[in-house]
Amino acid sequence: MKISGRIGIDLGGTKIEGIVLEGDGHVSARHRVPTPKDDYDATVAAVAELVRELENVAGRSRRIGVGIPGTVSPASGLVKNANSTWLNGRPLREDLETALARPVRLANDANCFALSESADGAAAGAALVFGVILGTGVGGGLVVRGEAIEGANAIAGEWGHNPLPSMEEEDAAAAPACWCGRRGCIETYLSGPALSRDFGLSTGVFLDAASIAHAAANGDPDAAAAIARYAARLARALATVVNLVDPDVIVLGGGLSNIASLYASVPEIWSRWIFSDRVDTRLVPPRHGDASGVRGAARLWGVVPNS
Repeated sequence: MKISGRIGIDLGGTKIEGIVLEGDGHVSARHRVPTPKDDYDATVAAVAELVRELENVAGRSRRIGVGIPGTVSPASGLVKNANSTWLNGRPLREDLETALARPVRLANDANCFALSESADGAAAGAALVFGVILGTGVGGGLVVRGEAIEGANAIAGEWGHNPLPSMEEEDAAAAPACWCGRRGCIETYLSGPALSRDFGLSTGVFLDAASIAHAAANGDPDAAAAIARYAARLARALATVVNLVDPDVIVLGGGLSNIASLYASVPEIWSRWIFSDRVDTRLVPPRHGDASGVRGAARLWGVVPNS
């Protein structure tokens, strides 16, 4: 039986996930495979094989959108800014189109996340949405009236590689080196590894971000202090986004979006840094959770019933 919809692929650093997204918004097929780390040719082959597996279930060929942890340079057509560094400098779109014998649309994974949440997620109906990824890295995507904005340099929303604003003494003293070659990037303070490092520097004990959040929620004072520092840094960083683009909704995604206390604490703090008499921007968790990126990738072509 033929099934309508589009295929979305989320090409992550550890896994590649694919879905068939139907015209009514439900997922009719899903599969994931490990990412062949540091092996570009094997990554292209893995994406192509995943598409074939999904199409075997779906019953026919589909249009394909791929979310990547970087972007395609308008100047060269090659991938740039990917923290999965083996993708950088490679003609990924062309190689996928050759492997799959059809056009493929690529976009930054944070753009895909924001597109999904603005279409039928936590920010549905909002005119201007900023989607934030807080995970192994920190990214952002901007959607205006249902369209993901890439910008002249294909870097719209890349707030994670701006310097952390309004640094305090404890921030500056530990300004970490970033993989991008700079120091003190927002990503080096707000990623999962950054939270682990901050907790470890203050306690001598190194836990992953999820364990720190769990300990804080259960009353551990050191963990609670680390989460408070994290919330303050996030509030200052997001305040610059509000001052610049003034979104209706900011949606948090990635593993650290599961820290429930952020949705109350961050808006309590950010008004100190936002140039307005009041702040109506809403900070919300994602409706589709980890699936938003891959759903947004499918929406790069649009989703039309019976197409």
